[in-house]
Amino acid sequence: MAELKIAIVILNWNGKKLLEQFLPSVIEYSKEATVYVADNASTDDSVSFVKTAFPLIEIIQNKENGGYAKGYNDALKHIEADIFCLLNSDVEVTVNWLSPIIETFTNEFNTAIIQPKLLDFNKRDYFEYAGAAGGFIDKYGYPYCRGRIFNTIEKDNGQYNDTTEVFWASGACLFIRKYVFNELNGLDEAFFAHMEEIDLCWRAKNLGYAVKYVGQSTIYHVGGATLNNANPKKTFLNFRNSLYTLTKNAKGNIFLIILIRLVLDGIAGIKFLVELKPKHTLAVLKAHFSFYAHLKQLLRQRKSVKNKIIYYQKTSIVLDYFVNSNVNYKS
Repeated sequence: MAELKIAIVILNWNGKKLLEQFLPSVIEYSKEATVYVADNASTDDSVSFVKTAFPLIEIIQNKENGGYAKGYNDALKHIEADIFCLLNSDVEVTVNWLSPIIETFTNEFNTAIIQPKLLDFNKRDYFEYAGAAGGFIDKYGYPYCRGRIFNTIEKDNGQYNDTTEVFWASGACLFIRKYVFNELNGLDEAFFAHMEEIDLCWRAKNLGYAVKYVGQSTIYHVGGATLNNANPKKTFLNFRNSLYTLTKNAKGNIFLIILIRLVLDGIAGIKFLVELKPKHTLAVLKAHFSFYAHLKQLLRQRKSVKNKIIYYQKTSIVLDYFVNSNVNYKS
């Protein structure tokens, strides 16, 4: 059997400092792969820096900053590989991190997408918010992870050192077979950034592919290096894009689901007000208005999905967490 050809693709936008800090570990510990930097029309000197400091790294220069989704869609068209690794620029990888991933892809032909263990770069014995030990969503589209529910993050005590199927893999480090990426027509560019990896994984699962978490592979992620949690734009994108992917892919009466979601998001907006974060309340409102403006298109996309799977383990992670006080992951 021929060895799988792996392409690690780091999307960059004005990230010279991040590349300077984190690219060396990727180069040192990724001998089985070819490393690319895909630049999203940066205005700093990050491209010239890479050319000078890492002359063997291949650079793809996108014509515009189309965000995470379009940035990767544009860049991956220029890369020949069996497996794409979409890797954030604020990630430190570890010795032999690729071996368990390659082994899983080699032995499991139906596994299309894989995520390693994501630990916090700054608090290294804790999981990292963006993906922890693999993700799930509830009936109303709220994401959570093994190792992270809302803002409660578990310490890594080896409890998730397994290899197991999950619902979504983190966009901070997402491995996907090239032919599956192409079959899905890539990432949905309407998302711009945030939640697009959940939509991608959901569409893959609707086609019968498996998404896996491989706990024997470890990386450390800074998180929020491009857009941190205090930024209302992130709140807007997370709420809006969650509604996008829910409407496109969810099994069941989508109008009833959206109605309940409207109530829950309203409560979230009130919570932001109580916390003296009015800009985030406004971001939730803007997310809903943007969603309704695109609803007709989303419903057309929904009609094209032939096989909608049961997508949730829990009906409401919101009630489970805030009412029942279940703050750690339970299957």
